[in-house]
Parts: sequence; structure tokens; C-alpha cells
Amino acid sequence: MPALSIRDARSSDIPAITAIYRDAVLNGTASFELDPPDEAEMAKRQEAVLAGGYPYIVAETDEGGIAGYAYANAFRTRPAYRWAVENSVYIDPALQGKGAGRALMIALLDRAESLGFRQVIAVIGGSAHVASIRLHESLGFEMIGTFKGSGFKFGRWLDTVLMQKALNGGDTTAPDENAYPGTLYRPPANAR
Repeated sequence: MPALSIRDARSSDIPAITAIYRDAVLNGTASFELDPPDEAEMAKRQEAVLAGGYPYIVAETDEGGIAGYAYANAFRTRPAYRWAVENSVYIDPALQGKGAGRALMIALLDRAESLGFRQVIAVIGGSAHVASIRLHESLGFEMIGTFKGSGFKFGRWLDTVLMQKALNGGDTTAPDENAYPGTLYRPPANAR
């Protein structure tokens, strides 16, 4: 495995990110998409994540290639969920199992915590995706549930595995509504 550096993703990374995600869609169960999006769509998705103030990072090899990418985004769009993010990590198939996923996850968790988020939810495609489940467990995620047979891909039913990790004290203290991510929602001026 070449040496890796973790950095913020840039728009110039979109071709590599698109290629990595294309392989995940066509050959894996990490994504329940069936048709890989093109570069224009992946650029829109990256812009939307960044516009919300969420982290989007890449693992860059010492040769300048992209080993993988990760981002956190809103777990759900309703405002009461603004303290929770869903994580996503995708690795170049040639570099899977060599530590890039762990490095990205650690950096992503650090960034989500520093931004003030309280919960990270992992939505893992397929109960058989043992490498992802074990990685999440090793980083302190707990199993919280499984949606049985919730996706159909590659001619078979796939479960959706849910795992969760608390950050910043999780639900043990009240959040600061005046600091991000609390500021993602403001009640209307005429409310109540």
C-alpha cells in the first residue's frame, strides 16, 4: 500500500471519485444504486454535500492517485435530525483491504466530531458485507438494526445493516442550537 494523505476533496477529484463509485455500483453492494452516475452527477452530489457544510475527503497516494473517498451527509432531511450524519466510504478496488478505508473513516469521524455532530449512522448494503461491518465495529459503532431483504440487486435480496456511533457525548447533553449543526435550522420568525 502506498503512503496515504487525507485531504479535503476537490472538484478535480471527480473523475477518480466517479470511477471508484462506478465500480462499487456495478460490482458491489455498498450502494443500492443500479446505474452508475456520470461525472456531472457526481460533481452535483459533491457540491451538495459541501454546500451543507459536511465533510468530503479523499485518501491520496504518494503518487497522486485517489485510493478512496468518504463523506458525511444529513442522515435525514427533517430538521430534528440535523445532529446526525450518515457516513459513506468507497475505496478503489485495487486498494481495498489495505487500510485506506480505516484511514478515511478515522479522519471522517474526527471531522464530524469537530463540526459538532452527535451521531453517525452507517447504512451498510448487505449483511454479507463483513469487511465494512467489522471496520465500523472496530471504530466503536454499535449494531442497531437490520432491514431484512430491503434491496434487490444482482438477482438477490440484500439486507440493509444499520450501525451507530455517538460523538460529542451523543444524547447525554443538550446541543448548542446556536452553533453548527444547530444553525442548519432556524424557526420561522412568525412561529408560535
